[in-house]
Amino acid sequence: MTTVRIPEDWPATVEQARAVQDRLRGRVVLDEPGPPPGTGHVTGVDVAYDDERDLVAAAAVVLDAATLAVVAEATAVGRISFPYVPGLLAFREIPTVLAALDALPCPPGLVVCDGYGLAHPRRFGLASHLGVLTGLPTIGVAKNPFTFAHAEPDAPRGSTSPLLAGAEEVGCALRTRDGVKPVFVSVGHRVGLGNACAHTLALTPAYRLPETTRRADALCRAALREASRPV
Repeated sequence: MTTVRIPEDWPATVEQARAVQDRLRGRVVLDEPGPPPGTGHVTGVDVAYDDERDLVAAAAVVLDAATLAVVAEATAVGRISFPYVPGLLAFREIPTVLAALDALPCPPGLVVCDGYGLAHPRRFGLASHLGVLTGLPTIGVAKNPFTFAHAEPDAPRGSTSPLLAGAEEVGCALRTRDGVKPVFVSVGHRVGLGNACAHTLALTPAYRLPETTRRADALCRAALREASRPV
């Protein structure tokens, strides 16, 4: 487990954080298709918090994209690096997520975030932010639609409907199980939306949420429990 320090130049105010988003947003690449589903590695990242102890734990779990077998995993624990502000959650998570990714013994390939990319009020959610900082292809697969509107997808697995900010399509609602509540997919960096949905379906052979998210969620919770134990 890696212990993370908050970077000295990390934003401390809402204004500073929004300025960083504005500066980095123009570096998001939206015209690359991304790696084909079922090839190479695909990595899930997730975080867990203990606000009382001012701790955040991040996990990165690398899967073989063809078999979904675990190839490698890493965790990192640090202090919470930013207060809770809707739309700025990436600033609470990125230092520890970057440390977990850096601790992996192999290339992560496509990174799947439990959250948003383009489907964000400022069009720069965690998946986009992480992609720009690392240069890796990234997507966001979220459990709810945030503030965006969508029609209900048809009942069969694989059905989609646009996730809309007014008339702008910022992602899609994707049915990963027949008749089960959809997940909400958005591109982060260097991946197209159709490919992001195809990856999400490849990662959900048995459950609503991607295997990347399920495994990273379990690992970061275990890391947080370990870090929270009295010495």
